[in-house]
Amino acid sequence: MSCLIVMSQKELHRLELIQQIRARRLTVVEAAGLLGLSRSQVHRLLQAYDLAGADGLVSKKRGRASNRRHSEDFRNLVLDLVREHYVDFGPTLAAEKLLERHRIAVSKETLRQWMMEAGIWVSRRERKKRVFQPRGRRDCFGELVQ
Repeated sequence: MSCLIVMSQKELHRLELIQQIRARRLTVVEAAGLLGLSRSQVHRLLQAYDLAGADGLVSKKRGRASNRRHSEDFRNLVLDLVREHYVDFGPTLAAEKLLERHRIAVSKETLRQWMMEAGIWVSRRERKKRVFQPRGRRDCFGELVQ
């Protein structure tokens, strides 16, 4: 049975060093220095590797929501205020006005992402570019168009 394990480059590097420790080509102290961890942290990684193999070194937080995330009710309140009062504002000015007038503190980056998801704001890069008719090439070098 083969299973796929998704690992970051950092976790893959840890796996290689843990395998070198188990093969007795590297000491725990040397691995701790290479990883930038303490000796006890490396022992914790070794224990996780012994229990679950390579899967034990993968972050358990991957794919889960952040603990610092705003609630859905708060997000909807902010987006309703933006739709009602600041629909033609950019995220930076809208964040400033929310703080100034409504005492709601939201970072401009969070507000930008929420506004883009709700379709209220489109970044300059994604706005439709005007298409111009290309000018035809001249027959001769230096020829003037009259």
